[in-house]
Amino acid sequence: MDGIIPLLKPKKYTSHDCVAVMRGITGIKKIGHTGTLDPNVEGVLPICLGEATKTIPYLQELTKVYVADVTLGISTTTEDADGEVVEQVDVKSLPTIEEIERVLASFEGEITQIPPLYSAIRVKGKRLYEYARENIEVERPKRKVTIFSIKRIKKEMTKANPSFRIIINCSKGTYIRTLAVDIGKKLGFPAHMSHLERIETDSFTIDEAVTFEEVEQAIAENRIEDILFSVERALQHMPKWFVSEAVKQRVLLGQKLPRPEEAIEAPFLVMYENELLAIYKYHEVNEDEIKPVRVFNMYKNEGETE
Repeated sequence: MDGIIPLLKPKKYTSHDCVAVMRGITGIKKIGHTGTLDPNVEGVLPICLGEATKTIPYLQELTKVYVADVTLGISTTTEDADGEVVEQVDVKSLPTIEEIERVLASFEGEITQIPPLYSAIRVKGKRLYEYARENIEVERPKRKVTIFSIKRIKKEMTKANPSFRIIINCSKGTYIRTLAVDIGKKLGFPAHMSHLERIETDSFTIDEAVTFEEVEQAIAENRIEDILFSVERALQHMPKWFVSEAVKQRVLLGQKLPRPEEAIEAPFLVMYENELLAIYKYHEVNEDEIKPVRVFNMYKNEGETE
């Protein structure tokens, strides 16, 4: 069973929990996920099975799309609704739609974030949340991320519930919690992220995602192919180089090959007809050669060595 199941991660589960549950459901040990989601966040979490686990580094770099609620007037220790209240003010005058949209537009492009204190980033060998729990002050490293687009979604905002909804297309490593806080600051209010859902990641959308129960049912009814996406589908963003059947055998043995005559951006997929054989890159020393980065075994013939 080699492929990717876009799981609809439920709340209260860590990404590690989801991998453990999927191992139990499928009976497959070689499983991994392509990007952590906090326990209180639901949304798309691609689960890679078998040979598809080799694609994880090439999927983690892809863009993510989130839907989030920004609540004004309250800031918290964790920058989301689960933390303790740090500051609370009355939102006596709601910002206008025009003000909100103008502030949102100011965040598009490359921005610098300071990650939340309650996050898993390591500083001097410890996670930031470990420092937070011990009440130890530590300088948090700044990081650059890219917001490709950020828009307001129509949602009623009142003084009793001063929150608005946004949709964000962003790069890996973006903290939406921090983004919500920074948006609030520009609007003149303490703020926090009160809701978050990931609706797209690694090209998989929320409409394609399935629940644990749906995975169990598909396996029980012997129709796993209905929910299992191919490795090729996951790597569709990468350029392809097609080879002959004779070269196919050399690729599956992990051999170096002569550099392709055509210009192709690396790393790239090596294909035989519709079969994904490997991911190759240009040799670091010999510019006339290419070398394998990952070799897939989905299409090995019986009797071939690993």
